[in-house]
Amino acid sequence: MKILAGTFVAILVAFSPIGLSGSIGGQQALFQGGVSRVTVAVVVRDSQGRPVRGLSAQDFEVRDQGISRAITDFRNEISPISVAMLLDTSGSMRVGLKLERASEFAHLLLATLTEGKDEGALFAFEHSVHVIHDFTNRFDPLRKAFASIRAFGSTSLYDAIAETAQRVAQRPGRHAVVVLTDGIDTSSRLTGPEVSAIASAIDVPVYLVAVGLAIDLSSEALVRPEVGTAEDLARWTGGALYVATNPAEGSIAAREIVEDMRHQYLLGLASSDVPGWHRLEVRVHQRVAIQARSGYWVGDAPTMR
Repeated sequence: MKILAGTFVAILVAFSPIGLSGSIGGQQALFQGGVSRVTVAVVVRDSQGRPVRGLSAQDFEVRDQGISRAITDFRNEISPISVAMLLDTSGSMRVGLKLERASEFAHLLLATLTEGKDEGALFAFEHSVHVIHDFTNRFDPLRKAFASIRAFGSTSLYDAIAETAQRVAQRPGRHAVVVLTDGIDTSSRLTGPEVSAIASAIDVPVYLVAVGLAIDLSSEALVRPEVGTAEDLARWTGGALYVATNPAEGSIAAREIVEDMRHQYLLGLASSDVPGWHRLEVRVHQRVAIQARSGYWVGDAPTMR
C-alpha cells in the first residue's frame, strides 16, 4: 500500500529546512563547491497511478523560490538504475516477522530489477550504518547476505538515511535509497526535515517501506511530532512511503519503486547565484501527480561530518 498525498498539477511542499544554516543536529555542516547546474528527477503519474510517458520539456515548468526558470536540459530515456537497500537491524525489528518481511521485500525488489544492467547494494543500520555488500549488478550475493543478518541495538533511522543518501549520490545515473524499517527512531541526532534537506540537496529520492503490523502507522512508530512524519521525509526527497506487511503489498511496492526510477524525467536548469536553500516547485500542464525533490542548495550543500 502506497502512502502518497497526490495533488494535481503541482504537489511540492513549500519546504524550508530547519536548523541547517550552520549545523546539522549538533554536527557542523560541511560546505562543498558551488553548483552551476541543478538536475531534478521528476516522476509523473496519471489519476490511475500509472507513469505518464511522452512528455517534452515544454510540458514542464520549474519555479525556483516562486520564479519560473528555463529548463536547459531534458532527458527521458530509460537507463540503468542504482538502488541502495538500507535495512533496519535494530532491536525493534525482532518483534513479530519484521525482519523476515524486510528480507522478503528485498528479494521482490531485486527480482524487479534487471540483473547485469541495474545495480543494488545492501546497507544495514542500528546506531550506525554498515556496508553489508557494496554496489553490484549480480544479485545472488545480495540475496545471500540477508541470511546472516541479526537485529539488535537502538535505531538511528534519520542519521542512517542521511549517510546512505550521500553514498548513493556518488552513483551515476538514476539512483535512490529504499529503507526497510518499522519506522521507530530512538537515537538519531538529525530530524526528518534535516534529512530531507540533505537528500533533496543532492537529488536522492528516499523510499520508505514499512514492514511489520499496519498498526504501526497509527502509533508513534512512523512519526515524531517535532519533526513530521515519515511520509513527509520521503515526499520532500521525491520518494514515497509504502506499507508492505505481506507479499502482495511488497510486490506492488517493489514494482512501483522501480517503475518510478525507470521512468523519471530529468530536468536541468541553471543554478541561482543567491547562496542558501532554494525551494523548487515542478508543474506539469496536465492533471497529473508529480514527485520531485523539494529544493537545492547554492554553494552550501550540507553533509554530515
